[in-house]
Amino acid sequence: MEFKQLVTFQRAAEQLNFTRTAEQLNFAQSSVTAHIKALEDEFGVPLFDRLGKTLVLTEAGRKLQRYTNRILALTSEAQRAITVDKEPTGTLVIGAIESLCTYRLPPVLSAFKRQCPKVQFQFSPGVSDKDILDQLIKGKLDAAVLMDACASPDLFMIESLREESSCIVASPEHLLSMKDWVSPEDLYQESLLLTEKDCSYRRKFDAVFSSRGLRTEHIFEFASVEAIKQCVMAGLGVAVLPEMTVKKEISEGSIKPLPWTGNQITVHSQLVWPKDKWVSPALSVFLELTQQYLKEE
Repeated sequence: MEFKQLVTFQRAAEQLNFTRTAEQLNFAQSSVTAHIKALEDEFGVPLFDRLGKTLVLTEAGRKLQRYTNRILALTSEAQRAITVDKEPTGTLVIGAIESLCTYRLPPVLSAFKRQCPKVQFQFSPGVSDKDILDQLIKGKLDAAVLMDACASPDLFMIESLREESSCIVASPEHLLSMKDWVSPEDLYQESLLLTEKDCSYRRKFDAVFSSRGLRTEHIFEFASVEAIKQCVMAGLGVAVLPEMTVKKEISEGSIKPLPWTGNQITVHSQLVWPKDKWVSPALSVFLELTQQYLKEE
């Protein structure tokens, strides 16, 4: 088993297309086929099923993909560790859900760039905590900042940062904005503008209704907090959003928080990174700055 064969297999397992794999690696397609065949011969099992024009991983292929991702990630870490300079260099890729990426991390990024000017820093916003954790496991991210992520302590280091409050909001012209108090019973038949189900504060919002035996009937799901805010301001419905994302609009009067009588919806932001990952000098600086800027006293 050769290193270049694993590189070819990793890319082919992601693309499920030998032609695209060859183009991306700048190989002849025959080389890709030869690398895959050599691995299949060595292991004695097929790694791909060819169903007409469709290519899919076999069970053995899925197992090898997990090990290949780990092997190549560790190889990359070893190279960075051995060639480490006095001043951090390289690339740092950090995952974060949209609200934290927009409203909490910019000061961290600014401080990081001052301390590590030679490091290329990339934010990778994710649709959900689950999506970002999956990228961490695959070695595509160095660390992530999430909210109440269901991260296994066997796989990840998890550092709690701060409590984040959520609020129920609507347009100032919405009928519920005129009420002295708003309960879950007032909301379950309203048009609800919500993030996707994997989102932490969405899960807690849904739990409020489930605990009262209520079934929400008119839900519109969005992948973007900013899209939800625009729809709220247009009077299209009621939303639950982290307080940090609507502070400006509330102060300007374009969005109004409803006097919610249901259970308070709070989550905790968390700093997460793989447990077995080598912490490079650049990553060490990021972890330290994130805790310094975001951790509650």
